[in-house]
Amino acid sequence: MKTVNVSLVGVGGQGIILTADILAKTAAIAGYDVKKSEIHGMSQRGGSVTSQVRFGSSVASPIIQ
Repeated sequence: MKTVNVSLVGVGGQGIILTADILAKTAAIAGYDVKKSEIHGMSQRGGSVTSQVRFGSSVASPIIQ
């Protein structure tokens, strides 16, 4: 299977990290190789949150290029 790249972006409190966790766990249960990366620096103060999820038959890096 081709590698699927998903980028989730929002502000703190919107559930971006939770959504990425659910997507990654679902892909892993389905048998795919999964990598996940997240940035949540000032999320507690309404700052930006970014999470990237990659899954497929073989994924080498968690970062979408």
